[in-house]
Amino acid sequence: MMMMALTMSVAMFAQFEKGTSYASAGLTGASLNYTGAEKWRCDVGAKLGYLLDDCWMALVQGEFNYRKYQSNALTLGLGVRYYIIDNGIYLGGGVNYQHRPGVEGNCIDDFMPTVHLGYAYFLSRTVTIEPELYYNQSLKNHEDYSNFGFRLNFGIYLDDLF
Repeated sequence: MMMMALTMSVAMFAQFEKGTSYASAGLTGASLNYTGAEKWRCDVGAKLGYLLDDCWMALVQGEFNYRKYQSNALTLGLGVRYYIIDNGIYLGGGVNYQHRPGVEGNCIDDFMPTVHLGYAYFLSRTVTIEPELYYNQSLKNHEDYSNFGFRLNFGIYLDDLF
């Protein structure tokens, strides 16, 4: 029994090794985040990542942001994620670029440093569900466009994809 448990635990944590590829899709919002300018929003996003070293992942992400009371937005970002001692808990950060069409033709473009804390819970050897808390700091108008919230991602970890 101990040998079987050890084999299963090694197989689960082997996904955070150098060379592993990552893809995820997620949902943010449904009234789970709040900003000064928006009372309700829902975001749909995708991430691609690659573990450059054990526990260190480089990420690219894209997100479509639906706003009920304002114009929708498109967000693109780059970041890194660190898996803390191979237990599935991760801490990440990066920078996002957000483009929002404004009223009467004026656009709002913003760079937003971001941090997030989450947990990769393995449903199988390669598939995860990842609850995550995040904070995005607006450099344009921090009172109205900075936001914090909860996101739920579904991820896939694949060995030697690239």
